[in-house]
Amino acid sequence: MATELKRIDANRLLVPKGYLTGMRTDGMIFVDEVLQRDLEKGSIEQVANVATLPGIVGNSMAMPDVHQGYGFPIGGVAAFDLNEGVISPGGVGYDINCGVRLIRSNLTKPDVMPKMRELVESLYTSIPSGVGSKGRIRLGERDREHILLKGARWAVEQGYGERADLEHCESGGCMDGADPSGISAKAYERGKAQQGTLGSGNHFVEVQYVDEIFDEAAAGVLGVFPNQITVMIHTGSRGFGHQVCTDFLEVMGRAVEKYGITLPDRELACAPFSSSESRAYFAAMKASANYAWANRQCLTHWTREIFYSLFRMTPREAGMTLVYDVAHNIAKVEEHRVNGVDRKLVVHRKGCTRAFPPNHPELPVRYRPIGQPVLIPGDMGRASYVLLGTHKAMNETFGSTCHGAGRLLSRHQAIRQAKGRAIWREMEDKNVLVRAAGRETLAEEMPEAYKNVSNVVDVVHNAGISKKVARLRPLGVIKG
Repeated sequence: MATELKRIDANRLLVPKGYLTGMRTDGMIFVDEVLQRDLEKGSIEQVANVATLPGIVGNSMAMPDVHQGYGFPIGGVAAFDLNEGVISPGGVGYDINCGVRLIRSNLTKPDVMPKMRELVESLYTSIPSGVGSKGRIRLGERDREHILLKGARWAVEQGYGERADLEHCESGGCMDGADPSGISAKAYERGKAQQGTLGSGNHFVEVQYVDEIFDEAAAGVLGVFPNQITVMIHTGSRGFGHQVCTDFLEVMGRAVEKYGITLPDRELACAPFSSSESRAYFAAMKASANYAWANRQCLTHWTREIFYSLFRMTPREAGMTLVYDVAHNIAKVEEHRVNGVDRKLVVHRKGCTRAFPPNHPELPVRYRPIGQPVLIPGDMGRASYVLLGTHKAMNETFGSTCHGAGRLLSRHQAIRQAKGRAIWREMEDKNVLVRAAGRETLAEEMPEAYKNVSNVVDVVHNAGISKKVARLRPLGVIKG
């Protein structure tokens, strides 16, 4: 390695173009000196590897929750020219459109505490979770195509939620251009029984309360107030999206040879964005993203039903409206200004959140004066955050920011460290009720397995690529 890392300022670390032979641009990691101590060498190398890909525009970037992933780092952002650049499944990830949504309510912490245990049990019983879990929805031949074309719109049409929900989803809960014909029989088989399921790993439904407000005016626009009960839902496209990624990694592996693309890591398998292979992947990725939006929409509907029944409230009384829904693992064609020129680029966000600024045309009208809501879940023992996108993010990170706390320990390391411990009891000692499908899930997801989300959020806030609005503390958590 010819060149060393260089600290640009308190929140940015430069991976210079000479760090790795073949880099076409610099790498930039948003990390302060505290989080840099836990920065994996593999993550830095992956940022540099991405910078070698054809047609990359701007820096190869990583957010403060970065950790090593498949090909691209988790927490990575990279944009590519539509003519000279590529698209890479490793830049989206296996769980296509893994994302998070936040539901606000009119309830307060004192309203729910007397029934918190019953609430957690009801959510756990009613929302299928765990590895290979099967949902309450059975997709027929016609439904399975409609869900891939319509996303959350399909769910609302089936009675799972309200049309107003769609206005507060990224992309309206649906990406146009999906093509069900490009989906393998194996992906359909894996996905047909998993619609309306939480899944496993770091996916969750969490009942929270608003612990602190940092921006009262913005919180007012979002409908967020102190001591308010909120619900955060984190899941994605389940086995369906995983299989789509698996299928197209094989396709892209062959495309690398076909188009003579030289890679420092075969996990970066890609194809020119203008190629038939990329068009097929992009259409299948959109279908997977739509599957995920429908999934989160169905879980939202059942969550609301549980609240209405348990607290004997009408929908109007409960006020459980969707604040926003954001994707974490996705590629999108967007327009960005680069060196004073507006250009259309395919932006890969893997473990990253859009952070679009005020007045952006893709935002709901209500949020245009303040910017896009950014939802950052933490671990089940600490906190989550609501932030807003900024103009600085649009100028420096293609409108992107972090997506969570970021893993500190691998799942195997976490399981070893948790041996002999009762994680659920440790959570109860912190006044957080937890239900999970298996003991290992709780071990994998224990708080020590993650970076402190407050440190991560402080970096993006201090760097100006998103700004803090509110902090949410967990009360009850459903894990897969």
